Amino acid sequence: MIHAFLSRALAVVLAAGTVAVGGTAAAAAGAGPQQPTNGPCQYTPTPDEPAARPVPLPRDPAHTPDQGTVSVLLRTNLGPIPLTLDRAAAPCTVQSFVHLVRWRFYDRTICHRLTAYPTLSVLQCGDPTGTGEGGPGYRYKDELPTDLPPAPTDPTGARRVYARGVLAMANAGPDTNGSQFFLVYADSALRPNYTIFGSTGPAGLRTLDRVAAGGVTPTPEDPAPVDGPPALRTEIIKARAGR
Repeated sequence: MIHAFLSRALAVVLAAGTVAVGGTAAAAAGAGPQQPTNGPCQYTPTPDEPAARPVPLPRDPAHTPDQGTVSVLLRTNLGPIPLTLDRAAAPCTVQSFVHLVRWRFYDRTICHRLTAYPTLSVLQCGDPTGTGEGGPGYRYKDELPTDLPPAPTDPTGARRVYARGVLAMANAGPDTNGSQFFLVYADSALRPNYTIFGSTGPAGLRTLDRVAAGGVTPTPEDPAPVDGPPALRTEIIKARAGR
């Protein structure tokens, strides 16, 4: 289910049981290189969806770091969201995310979508345009989870539990990850098509709960929406990675 609220490119659609991305980028920073990187992650330029902010392709060494964790702090106007990135779970994703953090790609960006369905409770961020259309000008492969428990709300067994505190990438189909990500503030039921690359703990969950408690911004058409911009503007003031 894709809502009319969403526009074209890299707009992460968070509908009941779905996290989707698609379209043509709203902001351009130049076409840049046309070929994928040579390493195992193969970060691939998307000239039809140029970067919302100038950023080069990530480094792609012959061996992608795949051990240990990386700490990232999202400092927001509503409180901190400390993240722990898991290299073993998603090495290419962690490498890209840290690259974007170090290029200040996420600084002064808003988390533009809050979803409050009974089976999908997430905050979506990562678009410098704040429209749901912006991305980094490249895409890369999925690193999908294989050990998630079945969602008790789905008798078919197709959906899995993305647990409270999970940090995951949105996408537009297989191998289309970019910069947009979502944070789960209550256990959610999703098909296991979204790369999990880290988590947030108690301090981050307190901030997410504050955002969620504010609800979704009402509209004249829907005074009590469950999907749309957070009523409490949520801005990532700075994102910083540890070493």
